[in-house]
Amino acid sequence: MALRGTLRQAQDELRAEAVPDMQFGDRFAPVVDPERSRRGARNDNTHPFWQILVSGGILSAHVRTRRHSMVRKTVGYVELEWTCPNCNSRNPGPNKFCNGCGAPQPDDVEFEQPAEEKLITDQAKIARAKAGPDVHCPYCGTRNPGDAKFCGSCGGDLTGATARQAGRVVGVHRTAPAGMVNCPSCHAENDATAFNCSQCGASLADVRAKPVAPEPPTPTAAVRKPFPGGLAIGLIVFCFAVVAGVFFLFIRTETFVGQVQSVEWTRSIPILAMGEVENEDWLEDIPSDAEIGTCRLEHHHTQDEPAPNAEEVCGEPYTLDTGSGYGEVVQDCVYEVYEEYCSYTMLDWIEIDTITASGGDLNPYWPQVNLQSDQQQGEGEESYEIVFMADDVPYTYTTTDSAEFSQFTVGSTWQLNVNALDAVVSVEPDR
Repeated sequence: MALRGTLRQAQDELRAEAVPDMQFGDRFAPVVDPERSRRGARNDNTHPFWQILVSGGILSAHVRTRRHSMVRKTVGYVELEWTCPNCNSRNPGPNKFCNGCGAPQPDDVEFEQPAEEKLITDQAKIARAKAGPDVHCPYCGTRNPGDAKFCGSCGGDLTGATARQAGRVVGVHRTAPAGMVNCPSCHAENDATAFNCSQCGASLADVRAKPVAPEPPTPTAAVRKPFPGGLAIGLIVFCFAVVAGVFFLFIRTETFVGQVQSVEWTRSIPILAMGEVENEDWLEDIPSDAEIGTCRLEHHHTQDEPAPNAEEVCGEPYTLDTGSGYGEVVQDCVYEVYEEYCSYTMLDWIEIDTITASGGDLNPYWPQVNLQSDQQQGEGEESYEIVFMADDVPYTYTTTDSAEFSQFTVGSTWQLNVNALDAVVSVEPDR
């Protein structure tokens, strides 16, 4: 088949036929124009370098690994809560004073995640959440928004006021209904999001769910459950046994004295001619003199910035304490970039014949090669085999070193290092 064009022409054709919009399935596998896509498995000899739980499944990224950091993407904001140290009442995070006893919110109080988080839509509250951590007036102790210049209670200058701590992971974003809880005082059933009992007014702080703050979820690996203790010990013992077995079979050797019984050699030279070779590679890496075949979109690399033909992949949302009584719900995201992976055909030197010479003596030679005008000689290969007899047992030793082979005179004796599989791993003259 004659070559039809250069890579430049093929690229122009591909651009003209390009699919205007990529479509992605549930597992972020790109779907391209069926006229251009050759379905079927690619020769996938690469290995995954990270996995992330996506849409209930595991997305494996491979091919070209590049170091990257994840982008933190804001999903929205939620109200947090705080527990009054005086009366144990649970209060909305933005409240400056306790709803139960009226005590001011302490400057060291820790905001907590509510049983159910709902993204706030009030723009004033969102602006308050974005203002940064609150500050407490150094004169009267009143809590003020992070962007306030003067205290809202006493008018004191807030320049230099200490800001609350912020950035702590409160927990995985909770969107499921909180359910119901029973009042510890009157046992009446209440919504788990309530701060006080609807019947007797008692605080529900002790019975409300208090999620344990996890580490931020990162799309680097799927969560793995720990092995049971017995299974872990068993695996350790098994691995030790495998290592010991490998040592016994391949490393541990016995020495025998053997006499050379026969020798044999083979030398071959491949004959090359120009012919068409089919292969696959990224479009950008295909040689310029190749003929492009069919192309498909495949994952090329992962990066932390958006790009054309990229799919955003995010981890599970989690909540950060902003220090203002509000929480910022965020996701860690990366971008899977897809590029053209194409088959191509090009002219290259290929093996069309092999000329071989062999013998049973210590005088090996290369075969005579007669080349035509459109042929060339490839790189020759040589192998040598020596048969020893030790205690009436034959052992075979092979080498590709012609200088070593020339020493194995028939009838000479050698020390043979033999492993448990009766394979000769090394030899040395018998002194």
